[in-house]
Amino acid sequence: MENLKAKLKPIDKDSEAIILLHGLARTSRSMNKAAKLLAVYGYYIINVDYPSRSANISILAQKYIAQALKQCDAKGVKKIHFLTHSMGGILLRHFLASQAIDKLGRVVMLAPPNQGSEVVDKLGGWKLFYYLNGPAGLQLGTDNNSAPNQLGPVNFQLGVIAGSKTINFLLSRLIPGVNDGKVSVSRAQVTGMKDFIVMPYSHPFIMRSEAVIEQALHFIQQGCFAR
Repeated sequence: MENLKAKLKPIDKDSEAIILLHGLARTSRSMNKAAKLLAVYGYYIINVDYPSRSANISILAQKYIAQALKQCDAKGVKKIHFLTHSMGGILLRHFLASQAIDKLGRVVMLAPPNQGSEVVDKLGGWKLFYYLNGPAGLQLGTDNNSAPNQLGPVNFQLGVIAGSKTINFLLSRLIPGVNDGKVSVSRAQVTGMKDFIVMPYSHPFIMRSEAVIEQALHFIQQGCFAR
C-alpha cells in the first residue's frame, strides 16, 4: 500500500479534472471518499449527483455527463478523466458511443456491468425490482439487447477494477462464477480495455476502499494498474 501511494504524484491544482459517476440507486455521497482523496492530488473534482432511477440510460447519460463537461469547460482544465461505479460506467460508455469528449484522458470503472448482470435477468420482472431500480435498472441484463451489450468495444483508455467479495449471498447465488454480489468478474470486462484487476471488495463498498481509489489514480496517471 505504501509503495503504491509513493507512486502517486500531485499535479498543478485544477489543471486536470476527474468526473465521478455513482451507480444505480446511489447518490454522489457514495463517491465522497473518492472525491476527497483524489482532490488531495490537485485534481478538479466533479462528483455528479444524478437521479439514477428516474429515467433510462440514454437520458441520464446525455443530461448529466453533458452538465459535468460544461463545468470542466468553464474551469479550463487540460484533461478530463472519469472514475465511475457500477452503472455510472455504462452511462459513460453510452455517451462516448455517440460523441467524443474533447480533452478526454483516462477512465477507471469500478464493478461495471459491462456485459450486464444476471441479477437483472432473474429479478427484472418483479415489480419490486422496478420500484427499487427504475427503467435504467431494467436495461442492465445479459441478453444481446441490453444497454451495455449493444455498445460494442471501447475505444478510449479504460481500466476496470472488479470486486471478488460479496455481502449479498442471496444475489450471488444468481451469478455464475466469482462475483461482488451484483456483477461477476467476467462480466465486468469489456473488449478494448487497457488493464484489468480484481480486488477483494463487494459491490456496495468497492468505491469507498482507499486501496481501490489509489489503484484508480495510478491508472489515471500511468495508464496501468500497480502490481
